[in-house]
Amino acid sequence: MRTGLEWMAVALLAVGLLSGCEREERATGANPLHLPPPGFIGDGRKGAVVYRKNCQGCHGVDATGTAQGPSLLRDIYAPGRHANLAFHLAVKNGVRAHHDNKGDMPSLDVSPEDVEHVIQYVRELQVKAGVFKP
Repeated sequence: MRTGLEWMAVALLAVGLLSGCEREERATGANPLHLPPPGFIGDGRKGAVVYRKNCQGCHGVDATGTAQGPSLLRDIYAPGRHANLAFHLAVKNGVRAHHDNKGDMPSLDVSPEDVEHVIQYVRELQVKAGVFKP
């Protein structure tokens, strides 16, 4: 069991790592976390369009899943289990199948802003499906 001091040290380390990534991004133009600019807010309507083009083939109409990809309307994909950063990294790097046997997800050429729109769309679908309450 971690003490409060240990948790604080972990939190400070995480902030330091993220700020280091931010400095590297500014210096090199790289975006290692595949995040949109600070303050960017996703739009679910735009996300629905991007989702249909890039995600629907595997994750199904309205994120209900197919034989190639899991439904995103499961508790495992709720914000408390898969934060938005997990979706950004999955799009940037791809993901090995680990919650089911539906296959690996390849990396996709989708901008961080469009990923944020898709996340907003998926979160709206998750709320409608009762996966979580905002």
